[in-house]
Amino acid sequence: MAEARHSSAAAVRTFEAMLNASPDAFLAIDAGGTIEFANVAATRLFGLDRGLLAGRDYRLLLAPASRPDVDRLLRHLLDRSDDPPPPREVNWVHADGTRFSAEVAGSLLPAPGQEDAFDGGGPAPSRFLLSIRGTSHRQAGADLREVLSLLTATLESTADGILVMGSDGRVAGYNDQFLTMWDIPPELMDGDSDDPVMQRVIAQMADPAAFLARLAEVQGDAAAETQDVLEFRDGRTLERYSRPQRAGDIIVGRVWSFRDVTPRRRAQEQAHQAMLDLAAQAEKLRVMAFQDPLTGLANRAVFNDALAESLKEPRLKSVDVLLLDLDDFKEVNDILGHQAGDDMLIEVSRRLRGCVPTADVVARLGGDEFVVLLTACPNVEEIATCILRCLNVPVTISGQVLRPSLSLGLASRGLEDVGPSELLRQADIAMYAAKAAGKNRFLRFQPDMMAALLQRTDLESGLQFAVPNREISVEFQPIVSHRMGQVVQFEALARWDRDGRRVPPSDFIPPAERSGLIREIGLEVMAQGMQQLAPWLGEDPERSLAVNVSGVQLQEHDFAATVLRLAREYGVAARQLVMEVTESVFFDADCNVIRQLSTLRDAGATVALDDFGTGYSSLGRLQDLPVDTVKIDKTFVSMVRTGSERLPILSAMINMAHSLGLTVTGEGIETPEQADYLTSLGCDSLQGYLFSRPEPATRLPGALGRAEQALGALNAR
Repeated sequence: MAEARHSSAAAVRTFEAMLNASPDAFLAIDAGGTIEFANVAATRLFGLDRGLLAGRDYRLLLAPASRPDVDRLLRHLLDRSDDPPPPREVNWVHADGTRFSAEVAGSLLPAPGQEDAFDGGGPAPSRFLLSIRGTSHRQAGADLREVLSLLTATLESTADGILVMGSDGRVAGYNDQFLTMWDIPPELMDGDSDDPVMQRVIAQMADPAAFLARLAEVQGDAAAETQDVLEFRDGRTLERYSRPQRAGDIIVGRVWSFRDVTPRRRAQEQAHQAMLDLAAQAEKLRVMAFQDPLTGLANRAVFNDALAESLKEPRLKSVDVLLLDLDDFKEVNDILGHQAGDDMLIEVSRRLRGCVPTADVVARLGGDEFVVLLTACPNVEEIATCILRCLNVPVTISGQVLRPSLSLGLASRGLEDVGPSELLRQADIAMYAAKAAGKNRFLRFQPDMMAALLQRTDLESGLQFAVPNREISVEFQPIVSHRMGQVVQFEALARWDRDGRRVPPSDFIPPAERSGLIREIGLEVMAQGMQQLAPWLGEDPERSLAVNVSGVQLQEHDFAATVLRLAREYGVAARQLVMEVTESVFFDADCNVIRQLSTLRDAGATVALDDFGTGYSSLGRLQDLPVDTVKIDKTFVSMVRTGSERLPILSAMINMAHSLGLTVTGEGIETPEQADYLTSLGCDSLQGYLFSRPEPATRLPGALGRAEQALGALNAR
């Protein structure tokens, strides 16, 4: 009896030693879910020592949403022990609160004293062994031959090939996966000599001599732990790991594990080719850096450079700036939708080019604002009149006949020295004066037009009291996951109601940023957003709140600390916060900007890159930026009309983001065709009027209902 107990104890020790030799995490749990044993890899994976793991309910190591998946796996093992389920990928929780993804597989273990249950001779096993494999390099341990029959279920729960060699050089154990990997018939392993097996192995090596030399090197150092890559003649690639097997202080053999990394190697090669393809696409994007992506006109940077150069020319050469802005363009977007607005901008740009074929530069500065640079032009006012006449011709947009109207400001270099920014400012003042004078006209800059500037100053003055007077409110627009079929996020959008009139964000956000008031407004929006959305966020930890963050806010040294303080105050988890920043914050960003974003990410928050693709500078260094998500700008989404277009720019941006481990959200989705097109490219989330317009917190149930109804309609297509 004592000898039997000694043998059983030795088997258990060997079992534990084998599990501790594995790079995969193993958890032995009882029928109630309590952890009875955890190997060394498990302590590393979860950040807890074995004393803290033992006795803990294994479900506490799982993300809540993944617990049902593992429960189903265990029920499957109990109900169909002869048909083990395949490994499944679930989300786990580290001791520091971070989440990670790892595969889990399982097998049944006999209850103490019921080892014969594996052979069908005893009561049903009531314990489980979970094998957890992360994404880093992993090994699988092995047992010696005398306990291999008891541990077969454990060995077969891993995808690695396992071979155990005794100190005498003879095979002590192996699993079926080892035989499959090396194409070795089982009867060959039972022979009196290992030579046939070795000959079969060597015959498969791309470099047999190097294989044998390395094997001799390892055998010459019994205490060595090794990791190698094996190349096969048939193109396969295996990773080979080995470590000594010890019984106390004595080395009694060596455990070898083999992992097929051929798919990963091929994926890396494909990723390399994809990066080469993306480099070609990046060249196209570089060209786009000098173009407005919607209209094809020059962009602001090109215009600024050309204007600066023209003012360096001799004073005898005239320099004229014509700045024009469409009248009441917002109504086109609000009534007919952004697609109609984009169609209007494209038509305006086409007509504008036709009016000024000899212009030095025709550019779109942004939104519905265009600018023309003319040098050595004798009849600039005639050209301004021509622009007004040509653009004021009716056009059919989305079935509606519209007559574009514009206000144009003209500024010219005079006798005084004037810089590029001042000349553009004069044209801007003249343009606002034209609007104030009745729109659809042009005016030349006059010094008395400073009244227009005073109006803008009045706007900034009103902004100073917007927060104290409680004029700032928040509306929420849903962001949906087509895979999950539900709203997973809301974006908080700032609204300003002044004297009974809603001021458009495009009117007050730029002056708020220029004046620094965006700091106060941004924190107010963040606080209201957390407070009003906290009940919805509390229902599911996977839900999140996105808030736009200005580069001005990120320059504050305590910005991250303030955000985390607000989150604690309103009971919102940091991991449920998404900080949306534009690419411009990374243009010559100081260290504090990066530091603030990194602090938030370390706390669990996510950083999203808004308006992705509209700024080339950060696009080129995307892999170096502290971001987790990119939001494709609506100007790219609007290229999709019928859904049958070939848009390599869109697919390139999505593929590049995914290759860098980032998720992708498409903005400005207004049609089912756009939604279908983006989902076919692997876009992770969608946002736009197709699902819901921004709504105040009191109308969020309606927004949720509309979004889910739109998702249902998409899935039914």
